[in-house]
Amino acid sequence: MRTRKASLIFNPAAGQGDSEQDLNTIRDLLSPTFDLDIKFTKKDLRTDKIAQEVVKNGAEIVIAAGGDGTLSAVAKALIQTDIPLGVIPRGTANAFASALGLPDIIDKACQTIINGKLRRLDVAKCNNKPMLLLAGVGFEAETVEGASRETKSKWGALAYLLSGIKQLNDIDSFEVEIETEEKIIRTTATAITVANVAPATSVLAQGPAGIICDDGFLDITIVTSNSWTSAIAASYHLLQTGLRGDAVTRDDIGYLRVKQVKVTTEPPQKVVLDGELIGETPIEVVCVPKGLNVFVPLIPAEELTEKIEGLPGLEVEIKSD
Repeated sequence: MRTRKASLIFNPAAGQGDSEQDLNTIRDLLSPTFDLDIKFTKKDLRTDKIAQEVVKNGAEIVIAAGGDGTLSAVAKALIQTDIPLGVIPRGTANAFASALGLPDIIDKACQTIINGKLRRLDVAKCNNKPMLLLAGVGFEAETVEGASRETKSKWGALAYLLSGIKQLNDIDSFEVEIETEEKIIRTTATAITVANVAPATSVLAQGPAGIICDDGFLDITIVTSNSWTSAIAASYHLLQTGLRGDAVTRDDIGYLRVKQVKVTTEPPQKVVLDGELIGETPIEVVCVPKGLNVFVPLIPAEELTEKIEGLPGLEVEIKSD
């Protein structure tokens, strides 16, 4: 049986674990199945360039081991191709894996890739940069900027919470124009989030009733809370509705679904894209439907469920052995 060529792009600086031990574990698990070529990310070499090179050299599978920034950079070379992306989460937040239900434990992540089940997911482009998760304008960008690498190394995902609490003490509003394919919306806001997919813990993306990863739409959440108390209340409401899969009902939060959007603000606001600061507004975001082929978990038999209660005239007979 022919062994498939797979390139592993490994970010040794990601996460809080032992990178050498993680790499050895990944190599031991994947090498029996794949002809594995390992590339390391470097400060002086862009990750997307590494991915483009391995694709050019004939990799049939590309595996990214790192945080959301690494995944986004690797995905740039794979968007609108048939080359599958394998995900081994090793970052601080691992929001992409969380949103899709991908394992965040190395051995299970490797097994997902070995099992070979694929799903085509939407991606997006934000100012022509690849977007797997979301673009945050205003409060979220300030929160990400405030979470230093040292803080993330020490506290992990809690670093973002600590930074967010600090930002609440100095929350600022801005004028925003949101232009979609159908309308132009103008309002005053403190945070705008344009999401392709996002876990419930990405609170500021949770305006709509569930974010679907392959529906061909972007989900925009508009938060207008302009005080510490209202921002806390809005964030709690977003968290609760996100966990339940419900749409928000507060008057200081709006949402809409679009295929493309342009966001302009006055004054210009910082923008975070998949966990990385990329500059300031304006931004243009376009959905790329089913633009990325990703390895996803097989559903174990014990997790399969049924729903038959309530069917008209229902009768159930349990067969004996």
